Amino acid sequence: RTFDGFLREKSVVNDGLAEQFKGVKFIESDPHLDHAGDIDYLGYIGKKAFGIQIKPVTSKANFGNYSASERMKASFKEFEKTYGGKVFIVYSLDGEIANKEVLEEIKAEINKLGK
Repeated sequence: RTFDGFLREKSVVNDGLAEQFKGVKFIESDPHLDHAGDIDYLGYIGKKAFGIQIKPVTSKANFGNYSASERMKASFKEFEKTYGGKVFIVYSLDGEIANKEVLEEIKAEINKLGK
């Protein structure tokens, strides 16, 4: 992750997701989870959490309709077994959330985890 990428990720989480979902505690994932599981941030609702993978919007453009690799899909399933929540891929464009439709999916996951 580059320094610019790090700042964009922080902006997406702190200025975007944390503002949208005030009851969620967002923390940066530990290096093991980020490297092995492709998870940049965790959003905690009580003892359960969902994962956030932040990609630059250019990755979506470069790969057509970006799709998680089989390794990523397996790590996302492992995350769900461990933490209870799904992993969401959020596309960043200049520190803003580019795929706004993911916000409704995250909201539904928060409601599910909060029950």
